[in-house]
Amino acid sequence: MICEISIIVKPEEENNDAAVRRYAMRELAKKNIKASADELTLVPVKKSIDARHGQVKFCLRFKAYIGEKPGDTVSDELPKWKPATEDAKKVIVIGSGPAGLFGALKLLESGIKPVIIERGEDVHTRKRDIAAISTKGIVDENSNYCFGEGGAGTFSDGKLYTRSNKRGNISRILQIFVHFGADKAILTAAHPHIGTDRLPQIIEAMRNKIIALGGEFHFGTKFTGFILDEKKQSVLGITAVKAAECAGNAGDSAGAASVSENAASTADGNLNFYGDAVLLATGHSATDVYFAVAHAAPEALEAKTFATGVRVEHPRQLIDAIQYHGKPRGDVLPTAEYRLTTQVEGRGVYSFCMCPGGFVVPSATGPDEIVINGMSPANRGTQWSNAAIVVETRPEDIPETFTKKAEEAGCKALSGLFYRTSLEAQTKKYGKGQKAPAQRLSDFLDGKESQSLPKSSYTPGLVTSRIDRWLPNFIKSRLIQGFKNFNKNMKGFICPDAIIIASETRTSTPVRILRNKETFECTALKNLYPAGEGSGYSGGIVSSAMDGENACEQIAKKLLSH
Repeated sequence: MICEISIIVKPEEENNDAAVRRYAMRELAKKNIKASADELTLVPVKKSIDARHGQVKFCLRFKAYIGEKPGDTVSDELPKWKPATEDAKKVIVIGSGPAGLFGALKLLESGIKPVIIERGEDVHTRKRDIAAISTKGIVDENSNYCFGEGGAGTFSDGKLYTRSNKRGNISRILQIFVHFGADKAILTAAHPHIGTDRLPQIIEAMRNKIIALGGEFHFGTKFTGFILDEKKQSVLGITAVKAAECAGNAGDSAGAASVSENAASTADGNLNFYGDAVLLATGHSATDVYFAVAHAAPEALEAKTFATGVRVEHPRQLIDAIQYHGKPRGDVLPTAEYRLTTQVEGRGVYSFCMCPGGFVVPSATGPDEIVINGMSPANRGTQWSNAAIVVETRPEDIPETFTKKAEEAGCKALSGLFYRTSLEAQTKKYGKGQKAPAQRLSDFLDGKESQSLPKSSYTPGLVTSRIDRWLPNFIKSRLIQGFKNFNKNMKGFICPDAIIIASETRTSTPVRILRNKETFECTALKNLYPAGEGSGYSGGIVSSAMDGENACEQIAKKLLSH
C-alpha cells in the first residue's frame, strides 16, 4: 500500500529517524492505516519551512510505502533518448538556455537532430568573460552573465522554484537535472536551488550528452536573421555570423561539433543554417532578436507587461533575524528567504529572484548600460542577502517618446524595449564604468544623499547616487510605498544598512512573440517555434525548460507525421 502523509517537526528533529517515524506512524493511524515500523518505508516528497507565529517548524511530506519497496524514482522519470541518424530530421535551436537545452533533449527522444546556435561561449570561457566585467569593467556583448551556454540562469543562482505546474511535469525537469549531476535534495525542497558554483558542470554534462547523441553546438555564433521562402511566410533556416574575437569551443567534442556541413558559408563570410524547423529559445536580453522578428514579420510581436526597479541588499544576518524572529539560525536552519508583494496605485510591487547568502552581479549585455541581477552559491553562505524589488510596468505606462520610436522602427510592440534600453543607459550615466549607482534605502525614502555606503557584494563597486531624483517617478513613488508596506510585514527591513542598487530591468521581456496555443508555431511565420523567457512564455529555469520541451514535442509531432 502507498499513501502520502505530512508531518510537522522541530528543526532539530528533521534528521532524527526515530522521531520522524514516530510522527509518521501517528499520521497513518489517523488514516486508519495499520503498519509496523518494519513494514514502513518513507520517501521524501517535499520539505518546507514555516516560521510564522514565532516558532520555526519543518513541514515534511512523504510517500509512505507499507509492505512494499519503492522503485527507482529517478530512473522512472527519465526519458529515453535516441541517437540522431545521418538522415534524421533537423531542427535549428537558437539559444542554449534551459528552453534550448531541454528542447534539444526532447527532440532526441524522437531521434531528431538539434543544431544549437549560441552567440555566447561555453561555460568555462564565460567565467573568464564574466570576471572581466567585475575586474576591468569590460562587457563582452556576446558572452556575459546573460549570453552563453546555459543562459542567464547558469551564473545567476540556478533557482528551480516555479508555480507553473500546469505547463508540464516539474518533477521530470528536476529528475533530469539530478541525472546530470544536481543534488537529489532539489527533488524535495520547497524552493529547490542548484547554486551558481555547481550549475556549470551540470550544463556541460547536458551538452556532452546531446553531442554524443548526434546533436551539434555552435558557440560564438550570433543569429542575425531568418531565411524565408519566396512568399516570406515560412522559415527555411537562419543566418548567423561568428561573434567577434570568438575564443573557440569548449573541449574537443564541442569544437568538432562546431564544424559542420549544416553551416553553409556565404560570399560575405556569413553562415546559413537550414533545418526542418527553428526553435527560437533566446533569453529576454537578446534585443536584436526582437528586431529580427520585427523585420521579418512585425505582426508576430505584441507588447506585454514586464517589471522595472532596483535590487535591495541587506546583511544576511539581519534577514535571518527577521525571518526567524531573532532566534539564532545555527547549523540546522537554512539561510532565510523572503517573498514580498503588495499593490500600490494599481500596480504590483514585489520581490523577485531573492538571493539569500548571495551576491549582486553585473548583467549588462553592452558597454553603454548598467543592469543588475543577483545570484547565490550552493551553500548560500555570503554575508549578504539581496532581491529585486520591482514595479509592474504595463504597455500603457511607457512614455509616448518610446512609442513613437517603436512606430518609426515599424513595430509599435517594441516600445517597452526602447524604454528599457533608455533606463539602462540612464543608469549607466549615474554609474562609473560598471560601478553601479546606489543609495541607502532609508535615504531613498527620505530623499537624501547617502554620505557613505555600507560594504556590498557587488564586486565592480558602487557609486553614491540620488536614485530618488532620476528614477522615473511612476516607479519611484510605487517603490517608496512598497518598501513601507514590506516593512510592516518584516520589521527592520527598512534600516540604515540596507542599500538599493540600480537598475533591475531584466526580470522579464517587454515583448511577446505570438504563437498558436496548441501547435506552438509562430502565428506569422511557419516553421518558427518561439519558446522560453525571451519569447514571453516563461519566467525562470524550470518553466523555460518545460516550455522548450512542449514546443519541441509539437515540432516532433509535425515532422514525424510527414
